[in-house]
Amino acid sequence: MQRALNQMTVPHLSFEAFLDLASDIGCVGVEARNDMDALGRPLFDGMAAEAAGALVLAKGLRLIGLSQVYPFNRWDETRASEVAGLIATAKAAGAETISLIPRNDGTGLGNGERQANARIALKAIYPMLVAADMRALVEPLGFGRSSLRFKEEVVGIINDLQATDRFKLVHDTFHHILSGGGPLYPEQTGIIHISAIVDPSLSFGAMEDEHRVLVDERDRLENVSQINALLDSGYDGPVSYECFSPKTQALSDPKTAISQSFAFIEAKLARG
Repeated sequence: MQRALNQMTVPHLSFEAFLDLASDIGCVGVEARNDMDALGRPLFDGMAAEAAGALVLAKGLRLIGLSQVYPFNRWDETRASEVAGLIATAKAAGAETISLIPRNDGTGLGNGERQANARIALKAIYPMLVAADMRALVEPLGFGRSSLRFKEEVVGIINDLQATDRFKLVHDTFHHILSGGGPLYPEQTGIIHISAIVDPSLSFGAMEDEHRVLVDERDRLENVSQINALLDSGYDGPVSYECFSPKTQALSDPKTAISQSFAFIEAKLARG
């Protein structure tokens, strides 16, 4: 299993400390984020993209992804500018992908409407990716309020646009469960995001990002079985920790906690 780390898991660390942590716990790469404004954290802590990319390489890591454009499927001139800007930054930093996140506000949910909105956006983004030789990761969100919940719909649009060379899926174990499961599409998966829900009192409909913690024996999201199924089906990309729980983000020793959780998952995979 190729370990990776999403910056949201440890948002209070400086960018360099985040890279050091990822290196120390045996990650192949990291995902950096541009949406930590609430913490007063600009992308790369304000470092120039070229310098940030050089630092990632100096730490022996890959910049697997750069997040994010939201909501990508409300397409207009502003969104087009945001996509172009993120692509340019990703290229400058040597990032392998950018992330596209659908609207998650309870709008655009209608059958036909949601597919049309995603298609319009992806069709417009595709030539931008081709021109820059960049890939984009599309992440269906499993929440009932999400405008793009189901992988099947995303895959159908990408295939119809003949755009599989530029668009890949994010398989998020949390969102996969919330959306009711379904096909895995390992050949069209660009990254796996992992996190756990361990609170036994939460119904699936009540689960939110703030509940997403590290995986251990209490995990309710079947992380090990999801990862195992994807690996057995030929997926060979990174498995990235993306936790949003304030408790996880505030861990005093994230190195030990994340290392132990990765080791727990790997031991289960080995026995499986």
